[in-house]
Amino acid sequence: MASIIVCINFNLEINTMKRRDFNFCLPSDLIAQRPSATRDEARLLIVDAYNCVFTHRYIRDLVEILPQGTVCVPNDVRVRHARLLLRRVGGGNGEALLLRALSDGCFEALVRPGARLKPGKRAKVIDHITGNDLADLLIEDNAGEGLRRVRVIGSRGNLGWDAIDQIGQLPLPKYITHPADREDEDRYQTVFCSKSGEAVAAPTSGLHFTKELISAIESRGSVWNPIRLHVGLGTFRPMTAENIEDHVMHEERYEISNKAASILEPVLLERSRPILAVGTTSLRAMEAAWDGAKLKRSGSTNIFIQPGYNLLTADMLLTNFHLPESTLFVLVSAILGINFAHEVYAEAIRERYQFFSYGDAMLILNARKISFI
Repeated sequence: MASIIVCINFNLEINTMKRRDFNFCLPSDLIAQRPSATRDEARLLIVDAYNCVFTHRYIRDLVEILPQGTVCVPNDVRVRHARLLLRRVGGGNGEALLLRALSDGCFEALVRPGARLKPGKRAKVIDHITGNDLADLLIEDNAGEGLRRVRVIGSRGNLGWDAIDQIGQLPLPKYITHPADREDEDRYQTVFCSKSGEAVAAPTSGLHFTKELISAIESRGSVWNPIRLHVGLGTFRPMTAENIEDHVMHEERYEISNKAASILEPVLLERSRPILAVGTTSLRAMEAAWDGAKLKRSGSTNIFIQPGYNLLTADMLLTNFHLPESTLFVLVSAILGINFAHEVYAEAIRERYQFFSYGDAMLILNARKISFI
Protein backbone atom coordinates (compact mmCIF):
# COMPACT_ATOMS: atom_id res chain seq x y z
CA MET A 1 0.00 0.00 0.00
CA ALA A 2 1.28 3.46 -0.84
CA SER A 3 2.37 5.71 2.02
CA ILE A 4 1.89 9.46 1.76
CA ILE A 5 4.78 11.45 3.16
CA VAL A 6 4.44 14.98 4.52
CA CYS A 7 7.70 16.81 3.79
CA ILE A 8 9.19 18.99 6.52
CA ASN A 9 10.60 22.32 5.41
CA PHE A 10 14.33 22.52 6.14
CA ASN A 11 14.34 26.23 5.15
CA LEU A 12 17.57 25.73 3.24
CA GLU A 13 18.64 28.17 0.60
CA ILE A 14 20.58 26.82 -2.35
CA ASN A 15 23.60 29.01 -1.68
CA THR A 16 23.84 27.89 1.97
CA MET A 17 23.75 24.11 1.48
CA LYS A 18 26.34 22.33 3.57
CA ARG A 19 27.78 18.85 3.26
CA ARG A 20 26.18 17.92 6.59
CA ASP A 21 22.73 18.65 5.15
CA PHE A 22 23.16 15.43 3.17
CA ASN A 23 24.23 13.26 6.07
CA PHE A 24 22.16 10.45 7.54
CA CYS A 25 22.78 7.55 9.94
CA LEU A 26 23.11 4.17 8.24
CA PRO A 27 23.45 0.93 10.24
CA SER A 28 26.51 -0.95 9.03
CA ASP A 29 24.57 -4.18 8.61
CA LEU A 30 22.55 -2.57 5.80
CA ILE A 31 25.68 -2.21 3.63
CA ALA A 32 25.34 -5.06 1.14
CA GLN A 33 28.41 -7.28 1.00
CA ARG A 34 26.99 -9.69 -1.56
CA PRO A 35 24.35 -9.30 -4.29
CA SER A 36 20.88 -10.81 -4.12
CA ALA A 37 20.62 -14.49 -5.10
CA THR A 38 19.53 -13.48 -8.60
CA ARG A 39 19.81 -10.05 -10.13
CA ASP A 40 16.12 -9.24 -10.42
CA GLU A 41 15.23 -10.41 -6.89
CA ALA A 42 16.49 -7.15 -5.38
CA ARG A 43 13.88 -5.00 -3.65
CA LEU A 44 12.59 -1.84 -5.30
CA LEU A 45 11.30 1.27 -3.53
CA ILE A 46 9.10 3.17 -5.99
CA VAL A 47 9.01 6.89 -5.25
CA ASP A 48 6.68 9.40 -6.88
CA ALA A 49 8.64 12.65 -6.75
CA TYR A 50 5.64 14.79 -7.61
CA ASN A 51 3.06 13.42 -5.19
CA CYS A 52 5.46 12.37 -2.37
CA VAL A 53 4.15 8.80 -2.40
CA PHE A 54 6.08 5.54 -2.32
CA THR A 55 5.42 1.79 -2.59
CA HIS A 56 7.52 -1.34 -2.08
CA ARG A 57 8.08 -3.81 -4.92
CA TYR A 58 10.85 -5.88 -6.55
CA ILE A 59 13.10 -5.26 -9.55
CA ARG A 60 11.34 -8.00 -11.53
CA ASP A 61 8.13 -5.95 -11.26
CA LEU A 62 9.59 -3.31 -13.59
CA VAL A 63 7.96 -5.24 -16.45
CA GLU A 64 4.51 -4.12 -15.28
CA ILE A 65 5.55 -0.85 -13.63
CA LEU A 66 7.23 0.88 -16.56
CA PRO A 67 4.85 2.62 -18.96
CA GLN A 68 4.60 0.97 -22.36
CA GLY A 69 6.98 2.57 -24.81
CA THR A 70 9.52 3.66 -22.20
CA VAL A 71 12.98 4.42 -23.57
CA CYS A 72 15.33 2.78 -21.09
CA VAL A 73 18.82 4.30 -21.09
CA PRO A 74 21.42 2.20 -19.24
CA ASN A 75 25.20 2.62 -19.08
CA ASP A 76 26.86 -0.30 -20.88
CA VAL A 77 30.43 0.44 -19.77
CA ARG A 78 32.68 -2.43 -18.68
CA VAL A 79 34.47 -2.35 -15.33
CA ARG A 80 38.21 -2.83 -15.81
CA HIS A 81 40.57 -4.73 -13.49
CA ALA A 82 41.98 -1.35 -12.57
CA ARG A 83 43.31 -2.01 -9.05
CA LEU A 84 47.01 -2.89 -8.97
CA LEU A 85 48.69 -4.20 -5.83
CA LEU A 86 52.19 -2.85 -5.38
CA ARG A 87 55.44 -3.65 -3.60
CA ARG A 88 57.41 -0.48 -3.11
CA VAL A 89 61.17 -0.31 -3.64
CA GLY A 90 62.76 -0.85 -0.25
CA GLY A 91 59.74 -2.76 1.05
CA GLY A 92 56.18 -1.95 1.98
CA ASN A 93 52.94 -2.45 0.13
CA GLY A 94 50.97 -0.02 -1.96
CA GLU A 95 48.11 0.23 -4.40
CA ALA A 96 47.26 2.03 -7.63
CA LEU A 97 43.78 2.56 -9.02
CA LEU A 98 44.03 3.34 -12.73
CA LEU A 99 41.33 5.83 -13.67
CA ARG A 100 41.84 6.46 -17.37
CA ALA A 101 44.34 5.90 -20.14
CA LEU A 102 46.23 8.92 -21.47
CA SER A 103 47.39 9.43 -25.04
CA ASP A 104 51.09 8.97 -24.22
CA GLY A 105 50.72 5.44 -22.87
CA CYS A 106 50.39 6.56 -19.26
CA PHE A 107 47.41 6.34 -16.92
CA GLU A 108 45.86 8.80 -14.55
CA ALA A 109 45.80 7.06 -11.18
CA LEU A 110 45.11 7.27 -7.49
CA VAL A 111 48.05 5.80 -5.54
CA ARG A 112 48.47 4.78 -1.92
CA PRO A 113 50.41 5.69 0.11
CA GLY A 114 50.64 8.97 -1.75
CA ALA A 115 53.43 10.25 0.50
CA ARG A 116 55.67 7.34 -0.54
CA LEU A 117 54.68 7.09 -4.20
CA LYS A 118 55.80 10.46 -5.50
CA PRO A 119 57.02 11.36 -9.01
CA GLY A 120 60.18 9.46 -9.90
CA LYS A 121 59.38 6.48 -7.66
CA ARG A 122 59.02 2.92 -8.92
CA ALA A 123 57.12 -0.06 -7.57
CA LYS A 124 56.46 -3.64 -8.57
CA VAL A 125 52.97 -4.74 -9.58
CA ILE A 126 52.45 -8.02 -7.76
CA ASP A 127 50.08 -10.98 -7.90
CA HIS A 128 47.62 -10.71 -5.01
CA ILE A 129 47.86 -14.45 -4.26
CA THR A 130 51.46 -15.46 -4.89
CA GLY A 131 53.18 -12.10 -4.42
CA ASN A 132 55.11 -12.67 -7.66
CA ASP A 133 56.20 -9.67 -9.73
CA LEU A 134 54.00 -9.01 -12.77
CA ALA A 135 55.12 -5.61 -14.05
CA ASP A 136 56.73 -2.33 -13.03
CA LEU A 137 54.87 0.85 -12.17
CA LEU A 138 56.63 4.18 -12.67
CA ILE A 139 55.26 7.37 -11.11
CA GLU A 140 55.98 9.95 -13.78
CA ASP A 141 54.34 13.12 -12.52
CA ASN A 142 51.60 14.69 -10.46
CA ALA A 143 48.28 15.00 -12.30
CA GLY A 144 46.48 17.42 -9.97
CA GLU A 145 43.72 16.72 -7.45
CA GLY A 146 45.98 14.29 -5.61
CA LEU A 147 46.37 12.09 -8.69
CA ARG A 148 49.50 10.74 -10.39
CA ARG A 149 50.46 10.10 -14.00
CA VAL A 150 51.82 6.57 -14.02
CA ARG A 151 53.21 4.12 -16.55
CA VAL A 152 52.80 0.35 -16.26
CA ILE A 153 55.70 -1.45 -17.92
CA GLY A 154 55.90 -5.11 -18.86
CA SER A 155 58.66 -7.12 -20.48
CA ARG A 156 57.72 -5.71 -23.90
CA GLY A 157 57.00 -2.12 -22.95
CA ASN A 158 53.97 -0.13 -21.85
CA LEU A 159 50.85 -2.06 -20.89
CA GLY A 160 47.38 -0.94 -22.00
CA TRP A 161 43.96 -1.82 -20.69
CA ASP A 162 43.80 -5.30 -22.23
CA ALA A 163 47.03 -6.30 -20.50
CA ILE A 164 46.03 -4.55 -17.28
CA ASP A 165 42.87 -6.66 -17.20
CA GLN A 166 45.10 -9.74 -16.96
CA ILE A 167 47.16 -8.58 -13.99
CA GLY A 168 44.86 -6.24 -12.06
CA GLN A 169 42.00 -6.81 -9.67
CA LEU A 170 38.36 -5.85 -10.00
CA PRO A 171 38.10 -2.57 -8.05
CA LEU A 172 35.35 -3.37 -5.58
CA PRO A 173 34.39 -0.39 -3.40
CA LYS A 174 36.14 -0.17 -0.03
CA TYR A 175 32.90 -0.78 1.86
CA ILE A 176 32.78 -4.29 0.37
CA THR A 177 35.17 -5.97 2.75
CA HIS A 178 36.01 -9.22 0.94
CA PRO A 179 38.58 -9.49 -1.88
CA ALA A 180 37.11 -9.79 -5.37
CA ASP A 181 36.25 -13.41 -6.16
CA ARG A 182 34.50 -15.44 -8.87
CA GLU A 183 31.04 -14.26 -7.88
CA ASP A 184 32.18 -10.64 -8.10
CA GLU A 185 33.70 -11.24 -11.55
CA ASP A 186 30.21 -12.09 -12.73
CA ARG A 187 27.93 -9.93 -10.58
CA TYR A 188 29.96 -6.68 -10.56
CA GLN A 189 29.47 -6.45 -14.34
CA THR A 190 26.15 -5.85 -16.06
CA VAL A 191 24.88 -8.60 -18.36
CA PHE A 192 24.78 -6.07 -21.20
CA CYS A 193 28.22 -4.47 -20.76
CA SER A 194 30.32 -3.76 -23.82
CA LYS A 195 33.76 -5.23 -24.41
CA SER A 196 35.37 -1.82 -24.12
CA GLY A 197 35.41 1.11 -21.73
CA GLU A 198 37.50 2.10 -18.75
CA ALA A 199 35.15 2.22 -15.78
CA VAL A 200 36.62 1.76 -12.32
CA ALA A 201 33.22 1.31 -10.67
CA ALA A 202 30.09 -0.43 -11.87
CA PRO A 203 26.96 1.43 -13.00
CA THR A 204 25.24 -0.32 -10.14
CA SER A 205 21.55 0.02 -11.00
CA GLY A 206 22.29 -1.87 -14.21
CA LEU A 207 23.50 -4.84 -12.15
CA HIS A 208 19.87 -5.73 -11.37
CA PHE A 209 18.93 -6.64 -14.95
CA THR A 210 18.92 -10.11 -16.45
CA LYS A 211 18.70 -10.76 -20.17
CA GLU A 212 15.25 -12.23 -19.56
CA LEU A 213 14.06 -9.10 -17.74
CA ILE A 214 15.34 -6.86 -20.53
CA SER A 215 13.53 -9.01 -23.11
CA ALA A 216 10.31 -8.89 -21.09
CA ILE A 217 10.50 -5.09 -20.85
CA GLU A 218 11.11 -4.82 -24.60
CA SER A 219 8.20 -7.16 -25.31
CA ARG A 220 5.87 -4.49 -23.88
CA GLY A 221 6.99 -1.95 -26.44
CA SER A 222 9.81 -0.36 -24.51
CA VAL A 223 13.27 0.26 -25.96
CA TRP A 224 16.61 -0.74 -24.42
CA ASN A 225 18.93 2.04 -25.58
CA PRO A 226 22.41 1.98 -23.97
CA ILE A 227 24.82 4.89 -23.81
CA ARG A 228 28.19 5.00 -22.05
CA LEU A 229 29.82 6.99 -19.31
CA HIS A 230 33.29 5.82 -18.23
CA VAL A 231 32.70 5.74 -14.48
CA GLY A 232 35.60 7.31 -12.65
CA LEU A 233 36.53 9.63 -9.86
CA GLY A 234 33.71 12.08 -10.58
CA THR A 235 31.12 9.49 -9.60
CA PHE A 236 32.62 8.10 -6.42
CA ARG A 237 35.01 10.70 -4.99
CA PRO A 238 33.79 11.92 -1.57
CA MET A 239 32.93 15.54 -1.00
CA THR A 240 35.36 17.33 1.33
CA ALA A 241 34.24 20.95 0.97
CA GLU A 242 31.84 22.19 3.64
CA ASN A 243 29.83 24.20 1.11
CA ILE A 244 28.26 22.06 -1.61
CA GLU A 245 28.88 24.73 -4.23
CA ASP A 246 32.64 24.42 -3.61
CA HIS A 247 32.81 20.76 -4.63
CA VAL A 248 34.29 20.23 -8.10
CA MET A 249 33.50 17.01 -9.91
CA HIS A 250 36.30 15.17 -11.69
CA GLU A 251 35.67 14.90 -15.43
CA GLU A 252 34.40 11.64 -16.91
CA ARG A 253 34.06 10.77 -20.60
CA TYR A 254 30.76 9.82 -22.21
CA GLU A 255 29.80 8.38 -25.59
CA ILE A 256 26.41 8.23 -27.28
CA SER A 257 26.25 6.17 -30.46
CA ASN A 258 24.47 7.45 -33.54
CA LYS A 259 21.93 4.65 -33.09
CA ALA A 260 21.20 5.61 -29.48
CA ALA A 261 20.99 9.30 -30.38
CA SER A 262 18.60 8.60 -33.27
CA ILE A 263 16.18 7.06 -30.77
CA LEU A 264 16.66 9.59 -27.98
CA GLU A 265 16.70 12.89 -29.86
CA PRO A 266 13.14 12.75 -31.29
CA VAL A 267 11.77 11.69 -27.90
CA LEU A 268 13.59 14.52 -26.14
CA LEU A 269 12.30 17.04 -28.68
CA GLU A 270 8.71 15.83 -28.76
CA ARG A 271 8.44 14.35 -25.22
CA SER A 272 6.50 11.62 -26.96
CA ARG A 273 7.62 8.74 -24.74
CA PRO A 274 8.86 8.49 -21.15
CA ILE A 275 12.61 8.18 -20.63
CA LEU A 276 14.09 6.05 -17.86
CA ALA A 277 17.69 6.72 -16.85
CA VAL A 278 19.01 3.39 -15.62
CA GLY A 279 21.47 4.85 -13.14
CA THR A 280 22.92 8.20 -12.21
CA THR A 281 25.77 7.82 -14.70
CA SER A 282 23.35 7.52 -17.62
CA LEU A 283 21.42 10.50 -16.28
CA ARG A 284 24.53 12.66 -15.97
CA ALA A 285 25.68 11.69 -19.47
CA MET A 286 22.32 12.61 -21.00
CA GLU A 287 22.12 15.89 -19.09
CA ALA A 288 25.63 16.83 -20.21
CA ALA A 289 25.07 15.86 -23.84
CA TRP A 290 21.61 17.41 -24.45
CA ASP A 291 21.60 21.07 -25.53
CA GLY A 292 17.86 21.33 -26.10
CA ALA A 293 18.06 20.47 -29.79
CA LYS A 294 20.50 17.59 -30.18
CA LEU A 295 22.75 15.22 -28.28
CA LYS A 296 26.49 15.65 -28.42
CA ARG A 297 27.89 12.26 -29.39
CA SER A 298 30.94 12.34 -27.10
CA GLY A 299 32.68 14.56 -24.62
CA SER A 300 33.75 14.94 -21.01
CA THR A 301 31.58 16.16 -18.20
CA ASN A 302 31.98 17.29 -14.62
CA ILE A 303 28.27 18.02 -14.22
CA PHE A 304 27.18 18.16 -10.56
CA ILE A 305 23.42 17.77 -10.24
CA GLN A 306 22.36 19.41 -6.98
CA PRO A 307 19.23 21.06 -5.55
CA GLY A 308 18.24 23.92 -7.79
CA TYR A 309 19.04 21.97 -10.96
CA ASN A 310 16.08 21.13 -13.21
CA LEU A 311 16.41 17.91 -15.20
CA LEU A 312 16.27 18.24 -18.98
CA THR A 313 16.10 14.61 -20.04
CA ALA A 314 14.89 11.70 -17.89
CA ASP A 315 11.32 11.36 -16.62
CA MET A 316 12.32 8.47 -14.34
CA LEU A 317 15.49 7.37 -12.59
CA LEU A 318 16.42 3.90 -11.37
CA THR A 319 19.22 4.10 -8.82
CA ASN A 320 20.65 2.24 -5.83
CA PHE A 321 20.85 3.76 -2.34
CA HIS A 322 23.92 5.94 -1.89
CA LEU A 323 26.48 6.97 0.69
CA PRO A 324 25.77 9.76 3.17
CA GLU A 325 27.27 13.11 2.11
CA SER A 326 27.95 11.78 -1.40
CA THR A 327 27.40 13.63 -4.67
CA LEU A 328 24.95 10.85 -5.61
CA PHE A 329 22.75 11.48 -2.58
CA VAL A 330 22.93 15.17 -3.48
CA LEU A 331 21.70 14.22 -6.97
CA VAL A 332 18.78 12.27 -5.50
CA SER A 333 18.00 15.28 -3.30
CA ALA A 334 17.96 17.50 -6.40
CA ILE A 335 15.15 15.38 -7.82
CA LEU A 336 13.16 14.64 -4.68
CA GLY A 337 13.92 17.75 -2.69
CA ILE A 338 16.19 17.56 0.34
CA ASN A 339 13.36 16.95 2.80
CA PHE A 340 11.70 14.15 0.90
CA ALA A 341 15.04 12.51 0.04
CA HIS A 342 15.77 12.16 3.75
CA GLU A 343 12.25 10.79 4.34
CA VAL A 344 12.66 8.21 1.57
CA TYR A 345 16.04 7.06 2.86
CA ALA A 346 14.64 6.86 6.39
CA GLU A 347 11.89 4.59 5.06
CA ALA A 348 14.46 2.43 3.28
CA ILE A 349 16.41 2.08 6.52
CA ARG A 350 13.28 1.27 8.53
CA GLU A 351 12.35 -1.40 6.00
CA ARG A 352 15.94 -2.71 5.99
CA TYR A 353 16.71 -2.21 2.33
CA GLN A 354 20.27 -3.09 1.43
CA PHE A 355 22.48 -0.13 0.47
CA PHE A 356 25.24 0.70 -2.03
CA SER A 357 26.65 -1.27 -4.98
CA TYR A 358 25.23 -4.72 -4.23
CA GLY A 359 22.13 -3.34 -2.56
CA ASP A 360 18.51 -2.75 -3.48
CA ALA A 361 17.18 0.03 -5.69
CA MET A 362 14.67 2.85 -5.94
CA LEU A 363 12.67 3.95 -8.97
CA ILE A 364 11.92 7.67 -9.00
CA LEU A 365 8.83 8.56 -11.01
CA ASN A 366 7.93 12.07 -12.23
CA ALA A 367 11.56 13.16 -11.92
CA ARG A 368 11.05 16.28 -14.05
CA LYS A 369 7.70 17.40 -12.59
CA ILE A 370 8.49 18.97 -9.23
CA SER A 371 9.94 22.16 -7.85
CA PHE A 372 13.25 20.77 -6.75
CA ILE A 373 13.53 22.30 -3.27
